[in-house]
Amino acid sequence: MQKPASYRPSMSRRWWLQHQHFVLYMLREATVVPLVFFAGCMIAGLWALNSGAEAWVSWQAFMANPLVILINLLTLAASLFHAATFFPLMPRVMPIRIGAKTLPVNAIVGGMWAVVAIIAIALVAYFIWRA
Repeated sequence: MQKPASYRPSMSRRWWLQHQHFVLYMLREATVVPLVFFAGCMIAGLWALNSGAEAWVSWQAFMANPLVILINLLTLAASLFHAATFFPLMPRVMPIRIGAKTLPVNAIVGGMWAVVAIIAIALVAYFIWRA
């Protein structure tokens, strides 16, 4: 006796292009690519800092390359896009409860953006004060 054939729906490689939510998800996940480059640059910078003045000056010259600056600006844009698409999802995945009440989604998302703004302002103030 022959085994009955099971139903196997066909799915193209571009199935995720058919719905905006899937496209945004794939773009959000792709933000890791420039972030890996940035992390590699920072690790190389730590290594150069530990290796002496010549390695440090070489790393600084590499980081001043216009292509590297462009990739780092792309990394900043990618991380802001990731935050803008992830922050609204976080309260749905992990709601914050205080006692029997759940914090409103807007309060959680606003709080996360406030933390981002505080860190950005603190960094800008630090670099202005240090200059």
